[in-house]
Amino acid sequence: MNPGVGEIEIGTPAASTAEVPAGEPLVEVRNLKKYFPVTEGILLQRTVADVKAVDDVSFEIRRGETLGLVGESGCGKTTTGRCILQLERPTSGQILYDGVDLSGLDQKALVPFRRRMQVVFQDPYSSLNPRMKIGQIIAEPMYVHGIEPNAAKRRERVAHLLSVCGLNPGFADRYPHEMSGGQRQRVGIARALAVDPEFIICDEAVSALDVSIQAQVINLLEDLREEFNLTYLFIAHDLSVVRHICHRVAVMYLGHLVEFAPTDELFDRPLHPYTRALLSAVPVPDPEVEQARKHQVVRGEVPSPINPPSGCVFHPRCPIAVDTCPLQVPALREVRPGHWVACTEVREGERPGQ
Repeated sequence: MNPGVGEIEIGTPAASTAEVPAGEPLVEVRNLKKYFPVTEGILLQRTVADVKAVDDVSFEIRRGETLGLVGESGCGKTTTGRCILQLERPTSGQILYDGVDLSGLDQKALVPFRRRMQVVFQDPYSSLNPRMKIGQIIAEPMYVHGIEPNAAKRRERVAHLLSVCGLNPGFADRYPHEMSGGQRQRVGIARALAVDPEFIICDEAVSALDVSIQAQVINLLEDLREEFNLTYLFIAHDLSVVRHICHRVAVMYLGHLVEFAPTDELFDRPLHPYTRALLSAVPVPDPEVEQARKHQVVRGEVPSPINPPSGCVFHPRCPIAVDTCPLQVPALREVRPGHWVACTEVREGERPGQ
């Protein structure tokens, strides 16, 4: 079991120090695109543009690993997760789950896969039905998927799940408004576990919580991964939390994947200029070290996903951009073993600008 609150420091490597699980991928995202139409008119609507939320993203998640998906707000992280779950239908591309392309299945054919994939939402206050008791919230997925038709056994399983997630089984008779944010998020985790899933997407699962409560929930997720052999996609913007829990990290910017690497490799040897800027923005708790650090400030504002820049989408803000950057979209290349980067100025084994 992992140490409790006060015994770890969020930001110290944990899962990242372990080797990335080997074997076949559980989830494969291939050339995923998700565009949202922008319309005008009231009676006769017409599409005038597209919001390119996710634009040609590819990666894989292996069984038993936690993949971190990071980037600033609006870069397409949550949309990517929703497309994997088929809560949003991709504009194009493939979502392969255990070798099956989910994007080609209808709603009825998706039902067995929905049991195997679950999600823990960002907001523990709005993701729980305020009119249902905690026990009903956790038991509902079992009833819907026909896992436990006996009501008495469902109540026993609810009590077990509450206990596993660090809550008093007596909380089953409470309503969500009677619980704190951290307790509600544990309920959300228990609800996700109710159908015995293999894969869970944690969409900013700790961002709305206090730092001390974050540590408790992160420790819980790690324990559950080992106990139930789970695979996670951990969507977040807090890089210190990502370094603690994730085996590998994918960095997104304006709908594109710009870097993908094992966690320690990414934090110790960031190659893409955007990744380096993100990491330089992470504060260090030592005031003297923080004062001596050289921060890399990204100039300008994030362009609109309705009209993204041509070529490399980061080139208007990039400190090492060259004349060819606006002309071609850089391919995601493996420049070191397991370390992929989308930047034409990165050479094998060196950082950009060297």
